[in-house]
Amino acid sequence: MNYWLVKSEPDAYSYDELERTGRGMWDGVRNYAARNNLRAMQEGDQVLFYHSNIGLEVVGICQVAKEHYPDPTAESGDWSVVEVTPVRRLKRGVTLKEIKATPELANIGLIKLSRLSVMPVTAEEFEKILAMSEE
Repeated sequence: MNYWLVKSEPDAYSYDELERTGRGMWDGVRNYAARNNLRAMQEGDQVLFYHSNIGLEVVGICQVAKEHYPDPTAESGDWSVVEVTPVRRLKRGVTLKEIKATPELANIGLIKLSRLSVMPVTAEEFEKILAMSEE
């Protein structure tokens, strides 16, 4: 199993919306590195859901329910989507400020590749964020 982090502005698409609908298509990615990460996702992979711009925190876990296929929202180009389903909301959100202050997360893509909307995380980073959400 692989682990990922996806970022979304909550006023555009929030974890609440994913929970409400029960399944979401991760579309609109127009960055080649993020697209390649979508293409590397496999069914069952676990995904941290991060609210960007508003909140700036990891708020939930979802999982890949359907592997990549062509993005139906793309007017041109070779873009992909995956589908995700909610697993659970975190007991409490883990803020970007907390993540930056945690030595074990110093190399996480959220800090190192801050503009990337879809990125891999290590199993250790994933577990650390989950542990932080329980504190």
